[in-house]
Amino acid sequence: MTTTEGAHYGDKVVAVEPGGIEPVADADRHGTPRQLAWTWASPNLEFATVFVGVLAVTAFGLSFWQAALAALLGNGLGALAHGVLSARGPRYGVPQMVLGRAAFGYRGNLVPAALMSVMAGIGWFAVNSVSGAFALTSLTGLPVLACLVIVVAAQIAIAFFGHNLVQAYEKYVFAVLAIVFAAASVVIFAKSHPGTTPSTGGLGGFLLAVGTAFGYTSGWNPYAADYTRYLPRTASKRAIGVYAGLGLFLSTTVLMLVGAASTTIGGAADDNPATAFTGHLPGFLAAATLLVIALGAVAANVLNVYSGALAFLALGVKLPLAWRRAVVALAFGAVGFVLAWLGLADAGHAYENFLLVIAYWIGPWLGVLLADHHRRRGTEFGDLLTDKRYGNAAGFTAFLVGLVVSVGLFANQALYTAPIPKAVPETGDLTFAAGFLIAGGTYLLLRRQRV
Repeated sequence: MTTTEGAHYGDKVVAVEPGGIEPVADADRHGTPRQLAWTWASPNLEFATVFVGVLAVTAFGLSFWQAALAALLGNGLGALAHGVLSARGPRYGVPQMVLGRAAFGYRGNLVPAALMSVMAGIGWFAVNSVSGAFALTSLTGLPVLACLVIVVAAQIAIAFFGHNLVQAYEKYVFAVLAIVFAAASVVIFAKSHPGTTPSTGGLGGFLLAVGTAFGYTSGWNPYAADYTRYLPRTASKRAIGVYAGLGLFLSTTVLMLVGAASTTIGGAADDNPATAFTGHLPGFLAAATLLVIALGAVAANVLNVYSGALAFLALGVKLPLAWRRAVVALAFGAVGFVLAWLGLADAGHAYENFLLVIAYWIGPWLGVLLADHHRRRGTEFGDLLTDKRYGNAAGFTAFLVGLVVSVGLFANQALYTAPIPKAVPETGDLTFAAGFLIAGGTYLLLRRQRV
């Protein structure tokens, strides 16, 4: 089945994207793999990315160079998986969470889709809205709640229109974000003292930092095909994977390194993390950086709301509306605003825990998905994606086993410390890696046994 509503949507930018998660019609296919570079760079040129680097030093006790290595490793793994998943989008023209039905079955896919819709459309939306609001408050002097309303309104408006306006925003804001953050990065690195930061976190702190970086970058994995499904079927898979993966890897890694470097400069602390960061910059550049932090938060959240709405529709929810995706995006934006409002008081601590929790479910989800991808290479499975009778018990079982065992044995959270990190603190938090390996291995074993 292909979309018939809104013929030639590909020719329009400021138009509400019709339908929901139906396969994209050939007449609406448009774009090139190169656009994925800014699609995945722009949403990461924001303060939430910088703050991961800050956490690596201030929360996990790493030196700058240890933090840099952790960022390279965590981001590299997340970006590699992102490139692989992105390359599959044009073949079937459906969102990432619909593609997941092949690995988990139609009904087994409901759990990952529900987690994705909540984490993206609500959780990530709240996190990035807070960082954008703090930046706008520092720039304008307006109350933080008023700035939160402004940021959220802009995000919802763009996401409401859908794919083409989202892609246009990422494209045109990229130049502004890249230039300002490049200038800010030069100043931060020039003032920093990378060799003076003491290392107190040990191996445990390093693994926590790797897990946090991976949690941030792999947090985009469940969105991958959402932004490649409109590309022509003839688009190069290699080019798609390279542009998507590099856009994600370079943007996250550079800004995490900048965040880690900023902690070595010193200076007075500030309750507003955006102000603390820009306090190291000269006046005009500080103001410009605050502005692009807000713009970058919008760039991230239009993806969060858009993809969160698609994941919600992948639950099988039937809305008899031509603008069903747009309506769901509005609802998610409203809920995300409330959570962002409630999270203003303790943003840093909540963000640290949120990143690790994201990695907990994405690790086993990714393990099952890539294992299934390996088994199905060279085969067609488009008919399975809309077949409500299709089941794949091995996928859901492997996901559940990977999630429960990895969290039960390896989680290292404020609310729960598993037996292994409690007994051996040097293990840090290996939940994401354990979940990935256990789930992927279990799936391959179960499929071999035809379960």
